[in-house]
Amino acid sequence: MIRRRFPLIVLGAIALGVVTLALPGEAPAQRRLKAKVYLVQKPIPKKLSERGLIGFARKANKKILEETGDGPPESRKWLGNLVIAFNAPPKDLEFHVLFYDVEEGTPRFVKDMSTFISDRSQKTYLQKFKLPRPDFKPNRRMEMVVTVRHQEVARHRFELRGERKRHTGRVDFSEDDEEDKDE
Repeated sequence: MIRRRFPLIVLGAIALGVVTLALPGEAPAQRRLKAKVYLVQKPIPKKLSERGLIGFARKANKKILEETGDGPPESRKWLGNLVIAFNAPPKDLEFHVLFYDVEEGTPRFVKDMSTFISDRSQKTYLQKFKLPRPDFKPNRRMEMVVTVRHQEVARHRFELRGERKRHTGRVDFSEDDEEDKDE
């Protein structure tokens, strides 16, 4: 009985292997949408091709963003350009860039940046960004997540460097404060 089934099992395994190898791989349209994210704080040259823009962004990519602006720390912000290169056109009207603070370990949602798409066939996008205080805090580790149709397509970690608000460390216990408490 076993001798009769053994050739059938072997033949079935061989047939399954041949069918599996004969099936085509994933078609390009069925591949999962992915993207690469670059943060650039240098001025971007005006007349670059798509390939030139990606090359420039790859070389000028920053993992640590420096804050810009003079004046009190409360009025400062982080400015730059966001270059997103998809492996295929997103085929949607918009994509979202979600910012998370990951300094304490657990991601804490900070802000959402929506980008509307004018040309659905385009694969590379350049977007200016401004990360203002108090939403974004200096000397923190951040994570940026790019989503299209609620599907994550890219994730990028970076740090925000800047000057923290300084405290003098002086406490004034004047008589005026004591009189206000007695009343």
